[in-house]
Amino acid sequence: MSGALLDELIDWLRIPSISTGEGEPADLERAAEWAAAKVREAGGEARLVRLGSHAPLVLGELRAADAGAPTVMIYGHYDVQGAGDLALWHSPPFEPEVRDGRVFARGAADDKGNFWPLLHAACALAREGRLPVHVRVFVEGEEEAGSTAAIEWLRADERGADAAVVFDSVMVDARTPAITTALRGIVMCELAVRCGERDLHSGLFGGTVRNALHVLHGLLAQVLPDADGALRAELLEGVEAPAEAERASWERLPPGDASLAEVGAVPLGDRAGAEFHERTGARPSLDVHFAEAGAPRTVIPAAARAAFSLRLAPRQDPERLRATLERLLGDALPAGCELELEWFSAAPALFDAGDPAIVLAAQALARATGIEPVLARLGGSIPIVAELAAKRIPAIVTGFVAPDDAFHAPNESFSLRGLQLGERSARELLRAFADLPSG
Repeated sequence: MSGALLDELIDWLRIPSISTGEGEPADLERAAEWAAAKVREAGGEARLVRLGSHAPLVLGELRAADAGAPTVMIYGHYDVQGAGDLALWHSPPFEPEVRDGRVFARGAADDKGNFWPLLHAACALAREGRLPVHVRVFVEGEEEAGSTAAIEWLRADERGADAAVVFDSVMVDARTPAITTALRGIVMCELAVRCGERDLHSGLFGGTVRNALHVLHGLLAQVLPDADGALRAELLEGVEAPAEAERASWERLPPGDASLAEVGAVPLGDRAGAEFHERTGARPSLDVHFAEAGAPRTVIPAAARAAFSLRLAPRQDPERLRATLERLLGDALPAGCELELEWFSAAPALFDAGDPAIVLAAQALARATGIEPVLARLGGSIPIVAELAAKRIPAIVTGFVAPDDAFHAPNESFSLRGLQLGERSARELLRAFADLPSG
């Protein structure tokens, strides 16, 4: 591994580019300019673009010698989560420290350390005059806060790319790489119920007036899964079975029972462990995250609040499912009570495991790491990946973060081996994509 690969990452990690509220706009600007400067130093073009945000987009270009070469977009984000409780860190979060074969800092895994090998490899190949594809550099600074500007830019972009590479994901384990072929979407709802002007005494009014907490429970009961996690039929609209190639690849993932035991969870039914990867990658699920009303005394609450989300399987339509949820809640609302709903949604993403870009990427990762990658699905949502899917740009969503790298937690880290594997894999991917048909 070159010294520059680690030394320059450490420089980037020193910038506290926090986008989740407690950060400074000037630090986001510095982190963006740092990435843009790397592209310019490699002979490319780069600019900062602001779309109503304190966190500018970094948009750049590195050109291949062959004008007819395919175009590949590389994506990552320079923003990071806040540090949280500093007392839980073994070293300051923005003073990177290398120990035990890892670099410890906020952003070391998510996403500076994960993305930097990809950007570094593209810039190095450009400087060497051996870049086999045109590279569009797309780095944002509010992924941790919703990706609003990045989504706006990508939706308006007419040029596109023949493929995209997203280094913002995890390995199966410390040795086995993964390519994410699907991400679930989400429909999230915050609801507020009101059934009276004020709280009332339960002794004086109990049994005669609506209790907002009871009404809230009745509303949630219309959308909650059963005891085994099965959803009502209306919420399964659009679900498609995964491809056999994906199912076969899931056999190489850690057993679901072990994953549940590792986090100390109580399984949702006898089949939860056996169906873990199917349930988290290919089926919708609904969870209540928050509920609040009343007080621990003899009152009848007049108002109640809650939040829940429906994770969408690939191919499900967030707007149709939102309308279904709204209808179910509205139909269950008793006369005289009021209901307010606030919604957030993001589409799911699904890529064909047989797409030429994914096939080439799997071969490239196998060459770089010595191990065939697993084709996996992530139960979470990455809005920018859903936008790439909507534009029919095949995206290679991968990365070299290990399960124990503690991203979003104190003592976040990234292994030096992961850094090296990422740079080697990035070079192989860019070389492999020279065989893509150019649009």
